[in-house]
Amino acid sequence: MGFRIACIIRRVSFSTTQAASKGIEVPKGYLAVYVGDKMRRFVIPVSYLNQPSFQELLSQAKEEFGYDHPTGGLTIPCQEDVFLNVTSRLNEL
Repeated sequence: MGFRIACIIRRVSFSTTQAASKGIEVPKGYLAVYVGDKMRRFVIPVSYLNQPSFQELLSQAKEEFGYDHPTGGLTIPCQEDVFLNVTSRLNEL
């Protein structure tokens, strides 16, 4: 599992750099995530990548999209309310 996380972190670093080069501000230690049918953009802490509930969302994203994210951030194929539920629980940790 450590290899998979390392691979995701490398991809996230590239995506964050790519987003920054397009003039979209993502603070250091955060990454852009696109969620739902409308591709709503959220900026979340990189520390979420270590959390099992967030890793499940990443697994779903990998299955549906692979690692090629044309938006410059991660695309997570779930409803916004599911994403907000997961991230709100992570904020409480």
